[in-house]
Amino acid sequence: MKTFPPIPRVEDAPPELFESGHLWIRELVDGASVRFWLQESGLIQFGDRNRAYDSDEIPIPYRHTARHVRESLDRSAFRTAVDDVESIVFFGVATHKRAIDYDWERTPSFLGVDVWSAVDERFLPPDAVEQIYRRLGLAPVNAFEKEVRAVDFDPGSYEIPRSNWYDGPAKGVVLRNKTGNRAALLHPDFEETDDATLADAPAEELTRRYATDRRFERIAAELERGGEPVTVDALCDRVFEEIAREEHERLFRDDRDIDVRAFRSELASLAQRFVAERA
Repeated sequence: MKTFPPIPRVEDAPPELFESGHLWIRELVDGASVRFWLQESGLIQFGDRNRAYDSDEIPIPYRHTARHVRESLDRSAFRTAVDDVESIVFFGVATHKRAIDYDWERTPSFLGVDVWSAVDERFLPPDAVEQIYRRLGLAPVNAFEKEVRAVDFDPGSYEIPRSNWYDGPAKGVVLRNKTGNRAALLHPDFEETDDATLADAPAEELTRRYATDRRFERIAAELERGGEPVTVDALCDRVFEEIAREEHERLFRDDRDIDVRAFRSELASLAQRFVAERA
């Protein structure tokens, strides 16, 4: 199965990227690399840059993305469009908190970046990628400019635009041509750092801090709009996934995991109280 190729910095880009052709200039979204593919059974399998996950082992920060894709992907349209669904791999960004605090309520959990075709043995061109994601019910990553002459682009003088997903500058841009060559140009404010503040309280206290009544109310309303019952289990799952998304760096990043069992236990208690008071 095709893995997620790393994006080189502009200074390490293949020379041919700027020698001919045209560039798409797309936002470099601050998140984690994720890929997925549809199996013949109808199940969607997810993976990160190098590893594929079984459905019961998807890491906590990716679960909101998995739910979003499962609920949004138009499987019927996809099966109609291709002969072999397992020959296509979708690559994108799982948008959870890292350096940038996006407007989470309007930022999709998944933004499509690329599509790999095993039949053609290549990444599809960016215009086709954009159309495919929209046709299948998923948002493609936004393009700031399309079809810019490569020989006219000067990385040294290019000013990184403002982000499409919060009130501030984009982390950077990805330059991509139709042959698959690409490079990343970062905003100087977002060079890679590791300065996230660690979780500073017991898991139960952190649960009460982030699982607010406002959050419960909003997610309960979303469930009702979707025709789903507002149950304790449904609220726990959705609230937990949302907190993991928005507080990834503080709570759920590799070496700084909190006590998830204690966190979820307190969350269940809060959800139970909320449902009882709302009845």
